[in-house]
Amino acid sequence: MASSSLSPLESAKRAAAFAAVDAHVRPELRHIGIGSGSTVVYAVERIVAQGADVNAPRLFVPTSLQAKTLIIEGGLRLADVDTCPELDIVIDGADDVDLALNLIKGGGACHLQEKVIAESSKEMVVVADHRKMSKVLGDSWTKGIPVEVAPFAAQKALGRIRQLGSTSAHIRMGVAKAGPVVTDNGNLCIDAVFPQAVMRNPDHLLRQLKLITGVVEVGLFNGICQMAYFGMADGSVTKQSRDGSYETLS
Repeated sequence: MASSSLSPLESAKRAAAFAAVDAHVRPELRHIGIGSGSTVVYAVERIVAQGADVNAPRLFVPTSLQAKTLIIEGGLRLADVDTCPELDIVIDGADDVDLALNLIKGGGACHLQEKVIAESSKEMVVVADHRKMSKVLGDSWTKGIPVEVAPFAAQKALGRIRQLGSTSAHIRMGVAKAGPVVTDNGNLCIDAVFPQAVMRNPDHLLRQLKLITGVVEVGLFNGICQMAYFGMADGSVTKQSRDGSYETLS
């Protein structure tokens, strides 16, 4: 898609994705994870533009059905974590990013695959727009932490999540289709809102949620991301490092 046909926000997201790929997806990298979300579309566009010769020896591992489609439509070689258990890098989106590059992910209900791929990668780089930037997780993303649960244990998990201090926890329901959202793995997704005092210690909260029997995975990605690129409202790109520092790239 021509950049002239994009809105200012989409143009900034595209520029952020291009900057991330140019800086991190080097020609010599062979095993690459492709994440989910609207910004990743532009990242794949840039990877494809690196050329057939560069991409021919590469294997691409998706985190979702959306990512799988992007890889196939881009003419890239599809792989999985069984054939590529160790990845050089993963490019992914995020729903919320704090000052330490901790993330909330799972707005698309595929955070189990996303975390498996992220933890299999030597480097995780996030691309998002400025609305995903927060001082404390949950400042920008107010829908809650996505918690994937086994269907038969959902009600029990809901009770335990509320006991941990969640002010609002519910099973995510579909929009275009009646009934609950079902993940790519056949599970349900609970969205759990916690007060800011709890969110200031995401490591402790993650441990508590993971201890609940029936919980498959939690959409808190703590200490995994190394760098984030944001498309800003004015069309510029901001790079954030794990130490909380920012750099304007354009």
